[in-house]
Amino acid sequence: MPILLTYPEPGLALVTIDNPSRRNALGPLEFGQLIECWQQLECDPRIRCVIVTGSGTLAFCSGAQLDADFSVVPELDSMIEQALLKTRALPMPMIAAVNGHCVAGGFELMLACDLRVASSAAKLGLPEVRWGIVPTGGAAMKLVDQIGHARALQLLLTAELISAQQALEFGVVNAVQPPEAVMSEALRLARLIMGNSPRAVAQTKRLALLRSLAGWFGQEQEERAGTAQVRASADSAIGRHAFLERVVPHYPERDA
Repeated sequence: MPILLTYPEPGLALVTIDNPSRRNALGPLEFGQLIECWQQLECDPRIRCVIVTGSGTLAFCSGAQLDADFSVVPELDSMIEQALLKTRALPMPMIAAVNGHCVAGGFELMLACDLRVASSAAKLGLPEVRWGIVPTGGAAMKLVDQIGHARALQLLLTAELISAQQALEFGVVNAVQPPEAVMSEALRLARLIMGNSPRAVAQTKRLALLRSLAGWFGQEQEERAGTAQVRASADSAIGRHAFLERVVPHYPERDA
């Protein structure tokens, strides 16, 4: 099972992306299992906190598996939206234990988490535009609200990866720990949360996200339309080929 759901302590769910040979990349199977996982947790009143992490120490998640066949997915945008919690939130708090590189869709999954602990060895970023792709898992809609215009656009438009320390300075993560201490810090935060009133915690999270969720939901259809244009362009094919062949992409001039 590429997505593992375990319960290390009463009230705590641990979601692990278990595809270490591909740096915990997400193919259609992994996306589908994430959706099932969120649906299961949302309906479980016993769960008071969720930790999300990746298997191994190299990567939290490297995003979508670009050599996977996503043409078999009938509703790709809907699948991405549901799997990465793009326009909705679980009622209980989520903590990202970013145990390694956190890139593209992995970065966007992290953005759906309320608290984030990063390994000091991690690199984080949104390289989509380098490969002719739009970051459609929530980053384009959420990041400006979360960390401000200038820093958000730096990450979105340059495609550069930043260090965990830079991510802390940008406000992307809450804490940076040595690799061996990432999970223990995530557990510490989870236990603090689980010691509080579950009703008060859930209501506080709902109120804190109320304005943001309404805005994201309203932008979703417009973003899908714009993304479809990019996917149909020559840039998308050029970027995919460059990524798979490990060469530098060369794009034509943007249409007027």
